[in-house]
Order: sequence, then structure tokens, then C-alpha cells
Amino acid sequence: MNLKIGIFGGSGYGGSELLRLLLQHPHAEIDFVTANEHAGEAVSEVHRNLLGLTDLKFIKPPDFENLKDLDCVFFALPHGQAMEIAPKLPANIKVVDLSGDFRLSNPAVFAEHYGREHAAMGLRSQFVYGLTETNREEIKSARCVANPGCFATATLLGLAPLTTNNLLTCRVIVDAKTGSSGSGAKSAANTHHPQRSNSFYAYKPFTHQHVPEIEQELSRIGEWSNELVFITHSLPVSRGIFASIYTETKTEISSADARAIFAGFYRDSFFVRLVDSSPDINWVKTTNFCDIGFAARGRQLVVFTAIDNLVKGAAGQAVQNMNLMFGLDEKIGLTLIGSNP
Repeated sequence: MNLKIGIFGGSGYGGSELLRLLLQHPHAEIDFVTANEHAGEAVSEVHRNLLGLTDLKFIKPPDFENLKDLDCVFFALPHGQAMEIAPKLPANIKVVDLSGDFRLSNPAVFAEHYGREHAAMGLRSQFVYGLTETNREEIKSARCVANPGCFATATLLGLAPLTTNNLLTCRVIVDAKTGSSGSGAKSAANTHHPQRSNSFYAYKPFTHQHVPEIEQELSRIGEWSNELVFITHSLPVSRGIFASIYTETKTEISSADARAIFAGFYRDSFFVRLVDSSPDINWVKTTNFCDIGFAARGRQLVVFTAIDNLVKGAAGQAVQNMNLMFGLDEKIGLTLIGSNP
């Protein structure tokens, strides 16, 4: 099988990672990649890590009527742009959206968290939520997939087995930290290297846009009526998300008990690895793995998760979902080995 692929929005970090992964995917042929401000430039001029690996050039968005021969498109665009383009695509093309445009089912919640009205909510019902490990069967038959947010991926993978087995009581506190690449390729005052390299701070307390999608998905997969306290922090590193998820279980649980529950839940999930004690973002950088560890005391259970925010938290999971949508082994093109150190 050879899949003809289009990428809308290839100049940012998400687009760069999609290109890195799809260029070496044995069943993918990239037909075009768009980037308005870089149109006409060679991809390898913008993404120097791809020098010698592709002759592609960035283009302006093509005429939608001429896209009928495509098999799949990826949206690696800022929030608000995919909803403008998706309704114009030919109905035969499968879609994976890396933005937040089609994750939320409630238009009022979307407007509250993304600061704009949704322009294509009628199309939302066609989008399946793309957390592969909890929604694999629906993704296999989906035409459109809304790829999860990076924080949502790290949090949901740490909570899904507990929620599905109805093990939680009391509130859940998520203390999540991310590297600077999560803020995008364009620098801003709080992401500029001299500002961020030696600093540490919290941001968007109680208001992060990934909170409603986390709660929406937890309600779908299990018994979720808990209060969620979700706080994000800026790490002085480039890549990686580390989440400490503080829970209380209905009965006493040991780390070994938790590991057994998670091992059963993720027995068919190659990209979830269970580790002793704490994971480390260095072990998952540039890979599609989520590493999960545990600490327990009585009924108190802390789940630690680590992912690469650009791979498992974005482009890698998008390719994993594409594989499923076309009946391929979900690992194809994604058995990426991290580095040490």
C-alpha cells in the first residue's frame, strides 16, 4: 500500500516532525506540504535536519478540487484554521487534525477555552478522538481523527486504567511540566531562550485548553465524577512532558498492584512502557513511547508519565492513527529508538 499524503502547515515543530516521520514511512508518499510564509522555499532550508532527505518545497494551499487523488491529509496548523479547511476537502480523503479544532463536542466549551466560536461544529461528529490506546477500534474505522493534545495524552494514559476500573475516589491532581517546543516554533517573550533556559514557572492554572478534552475522554472511557485539578509548568528543556498524577484509590494499593492493572490495560499497546519508580523524559525524547511509573502508600497512588510532546504528544500519535485508519500495523514508521544520553 502506498498512501498519497498532504500536509497543511509544515513550517512549525509539529509539521517538521510529521515530515521527519513520514519521509521514512514505507507506505507514505508526501504529495505536498504547505506553509504560507515559506511558500517556494525548500523544506530542507526551513528544517535543516531534513537536508539531503527530500526535494519537497513548501507551497501555498492548493485548490481543494484537485486533491481527490490524495488518501490522507494532516493538519498541523494553529488552532482555528483546520475548521476552515476541513469542510472543503473531498469526502474520500481521510483527515488527521493535530490542532484542537475538533476535539471538543460542546461548542460553548470550545469557545471558552479557545477564544473563538467554532465555524464547523456540524462536522465535529465525524471526528473520532485519537488517543490510540483508548480508542483503537473506533480509529480503525474513522475517516476523520482529532489528534489529542500533548498534555491530554500524558494525563489520559496515566488515568485511563484507573478510571476504566472505577478505582478512584476524591480529587485528582495533575502536576504537568513541558519543554519549550510546546509553545511552537515562533519565539515569544516567555519562550525566548534567555528567558526560559534557567527559569521555572506555572502557566494557565485551571484554564488550560486541554482540561475539557481530558474530562470529556475520561467520561467516555469510564466512571469519571472526580474533581480534576490540572496545573501546567514550563520546563527549561526543549522537548518532553512529565506529569505527576496524584490520586486516591478506593482500597489500599501497592506499586506492584498498580503496575499489574496498567500491564493488563496496555497489554496490546506497544508504545506504553511500564518502568520501575519514575520515568525520565530523556528516555522518551524523539520517540513515540509513553513511559509510566508508580509510587504508592496506602490508598495514595501517584502515577508518573513521560512523553515527547512533539512525537507521542503530536506527530507520532498522528502517524500511529493514520496507520490504523488504513489497516496498517500501528508501529510502522514509528519504532524510533531514543538516544543515551
